[in-house]
Amino acid sequence: MISLRYHAVSIAAVFLALAIGVVLGASGLSDRLLAAVSTDRDDLSSRVDTLTAQRDGLLDEQAAADQFAARVGPAAVRGLLTGKSVALVQAGGEQADAESVIRLVGQAGGTVTGSITLTDAVGDPARSDQLNALAAQLLPAGAQLPAASDTGSLAGGLLGSVMSTKSAPKPDQAGDVWTGLTDAGFVQPGTAPGPADLVVVLTGGAAQGPDAGDSAAVLARLAAQLDRSGAGAVLAGRAGSASATGPIGVARASGGSTAGLSTVDDVQTGAGRVATVLALKEQLDGGAGSYGSDRTASGGAAPGA
Repeated sequence: MISLRYHAVSIAAVFLALAIGVVLGASGLSDRLLAAVSTDRDDLSSRVDTLTAQRDGLLDEQAAADQFAARVGPAAVRGLLTGKSVALVQAGGEQADAESVIRLVGQAGGTVTGSITLTDAVGDPARSDQLNALAAQLLPAGAQLPAASDTGSLAGGLLGSVMSTKSAPKPDQAGDVWTGLTDAGFVQPGTAPGPADLVVVLTGGAAQGPDAGDSAAVLARLAAQLDRSGAGAVLAGRAGSASATGPIGVARASGGSTAGLSTVDDVQTGAGRVATVLALKEQLDGGAGSYGSDRTASGGAAPGA
């Protein structure tokens, strides 16, 4: 006769068997999972080691290339800018880039008349109307702004009116321009450059934020107008500057409006800095090109010496 106790023992036995089965099954599954995770870990570790070795190799190659450029750069540019003057416009670049370019210009026989540093307000769409109005208000007597109505061209026209030897105004007129731009927050305080034959516009990488494209376009057109205002200009940027939201990327994609402007997209490297000075000589000779390491650099690493 089957008793209640028999039922209870039977049910307990069933649950015990299930529990044992779950534990044994889970133990097997855990072993398989641990083995798989361990394999993946070893594979990822190997990949990390490989990528680290590749990165270190590239860094060593870059260091060697920069060292080579530093040694041969002075000889490559010697005498190319004798008797010529150069002014710098800094817009998001690194001070090391500016100092290296200034040194190379001197080794090329040129004279740097000084530099200005633009603030982010220049590329801010919310302040474009203010900058446009200032361009008309501060323009020295006898100078003319370009027919274009975009902020970059107007700002470049104003800067060109006081930075180019072709249209150098009286010192007090130039002083009014720099004071007005500084007081409005478009130029950082500092000693303004004297008029120059050529201009180098130094920038960083790609612009950031929701208005990145507009900001990059302002700088590209500003540089293009500076090119038209004097004997020539070079827009030189760091890695990323040739992207769709980088000033050089915009300049290269713009075609006719920036065709006379030379661009260098890797000024953070020794080769890029030498290319910047070689591009200044190219501008003096009436040429222009796109140089650097980005795929859009149609002229290769640098113009011919």
